[in-house]
Amino acid sequence: MSNERLVVVSSDVLPEIILKVLEAKKLRSVGDAKSSAEACREVGISRSAYYKYKDSVFAYEDKLSSRIVTFYLILKDKKGVLSSVLTKLSELNANVLTVNQNIPVEGVAAVTVSFRCEAAELDAGGIRREIAGLTGVVDIKIIAGELT
Repeated sequence: MSNERLVVVSSDVLPEIILKVLEAKKLRSVGDAKSSAEACREVGISRSAYYKYKDSVFAYEDKLSSRIVTFYLILKDKKGVLSSVLTKLSELNANVLTVNQNIPVEGVAAVTVSFRCEAAELDAGGIRREIAGLTGVVDIKIIAGELT
């Protein structure tokens, strides 16, 4: 068994190299750098420093800034209904993460949509009310996340 401990530390007290490794990891994960070497060059660190720390340092996303909500919807099986739901979420600045739709049965389809609403104009309850008012939305429930 390892004696490894995880701790949360303010970035203000971390050595600059740790912050640059985090930045390089992010460049790699979002595809802005095609290789580790390119990411290291971009942030100004050596590859040896990157490889020394990359598996030991991770960014901590504050729970309040990464509010993920999952809706369970029953939608009419009509052209454009799911599209209107996704468009409304986009208009409200919600970042859609996953969409799962079952095959329609008896004229309706069950759909789950997970999204991050940190930049959204409304809270999850407000977004739910907006989506519920769309044509073709039969039912909508929040099955995960904060109602606030």
